[in-house]
Amino acid sequence: MKKPNLKLYLLTAVLAGLYSCNSNDDLLDNSTGTAAQFKIINVTNHDGRPFNTGTSTNIQTGKYVTNPGGGVMMQAFYWDVPAGGHWWNTVNTKITDWSNAGIGSIWLPPVSKAQNGPFSMGYDPTDYFDFGNYNQNGTVETRFGSRTELVNLITKVHSENMTVYADMVLNHNSGGQLENNPFTGTPTYTNFTNVASGKFPRTSADFYKNSYGNNDEGAFGGFPDLAHVVPNVQNWLWKREDGVGKYYKNTMKFDGWRFDYVKGFAPWVIRDWNANVGGFSVGELWDSNVDVLNDWANNANSSVFDFACYYKMNDAFDGNNLTVLNDDMMWKRNPHKAVTFVSNHDTDEIWKKELAYAYILTHEGYPTIFYRDYEEWLNKAKLNNLIWIHNNKATGTSSILFTDTDEYIARRNGYNGNPGLVVYINNSSTWQERWIQTNWTNAQIKDFTGNSSWLPTTQADKWVKIQCPPNGYSVWSINM
Repeated sequence: MKKPNLKLYLLTAVLAGLYSCNSNDDLLDNSTGTAAQFKIINVTNHDGRPFNTGTSTNIQTGKYVTNPGGGVMMQAFYWDVPAGGHWWNTVNTKITDWSNAGIGSIWLPPVSKAQNGPFSMGYDPTDYFDFGNYNQNGTVETRFGSRTELVNLITKVHSENMTVYADMVLNHNSGGQLENNPFTGTPTYTNFTNVASGKFPRTSADFYKNSYGNNDEGAFGGFPDLAHVVPNVQNWLWKREDGVGKYYKNTMKFDGWRFDYVKGFAPWVIRDWNANVGGFSVGELWDSNVDVLNDWANNANSSVFDFACYYKMNDAFDGNNLTVLNDDMMWKRNPHKAVTFVSNHDTDEIWKKELAYAYILTHEGYPTIFYRDYEEWLNKAKLNNLIWIHNNKATGTSSILFTDTDEYIARRNGYNGNPGLVVYINNSSTWQERWIQTNWTNAQIKDFTGNSSWLPTTQADKWVKIQCPPNGYSVWSINM
């Protein structure tokens, strides 16, 4: 395939020599027949390795293994999943298919008994050691099922060589008994000495305000606010061998943690948990400021959900301005501590979800798939294709090649012999074509989504023309 104007090509080649390959390069804009200068932006700078969840896998199983592009997580619930104690069994039936699709981990909702008993989604915890095996708060089973069913689910996940993360609510508790509180001078629901498991007894001394102070970084919904500075709280949450963290890891066999509402307490809490308990961790820090996200992740020694990316995608795809994708995001600032997502149980603002999934599954970070998007709302075959592309092609650092209001083109630069990819996202109502510079010389490439049937060959200078369907995406790499 030849460029349409040889003189312009020669001019482009001359101009390109004036610039470093890491700064300004010249593209031929095929839509106008003129050379359009733009800046190739190298948005990440690291050794190229994929996101690592810190877990090992067994390649002999033939199921999920650590892939060149890293892992993909499934959020295995949504708000108000059907009550009645069937959810663990429902998820159990999905695990083999998810594993075959290349999903490497699942994130479960809070697994312990909560104040609202059979109707609770678990975010109002009463007894961290009641997994649906004690009769308290009006039920034996949790909303999701019994302890036996939970154990069976975790066993199934591990049999498919996947990992499983527990949603941990450490900021607050609910469902305690009334007691006279010397610190407030009023009765408070802070007596948890009679929980059915008999473990982690706590009183008003373990909640703010108490002898250690009036408050910490944040309280939630009027619930009793755990004071993590109290030795009894630290011991039972992460220090004791029979405490919450180590029991969940060593007895229940969880591989990692999603920490709820980490704005409510200081990052040292998660840092100490991780140092004592171990396992993968990600914090829910609901903030679009990348500085705030990055500082928390570094201070907590944890990954963090990339809310900056989430809101930028909403502005870009639904706001019809893809230049917003040039802005800072956690995955650009600190790619090995960024967990990206398109929607979750709390927020679901993005309408053009297919474009958003094409974005997070071709870029750096640890992408998360939302259960309802995968199982109910979107095209599962298309998501499976993007998961495959992520696992097999999304390698190396990232460079943005072109952006305007309707088009976005980026390059993954490859790693450890893997060639990487070029992703083209088109938010307009017509097919688009662009000349772009790849990392490949004289190589035939193809669109691994199948949205384009072109099989172009890159030129000696690594340039090639690619195309993208309307309101869609294409992902290009060496045809091999």
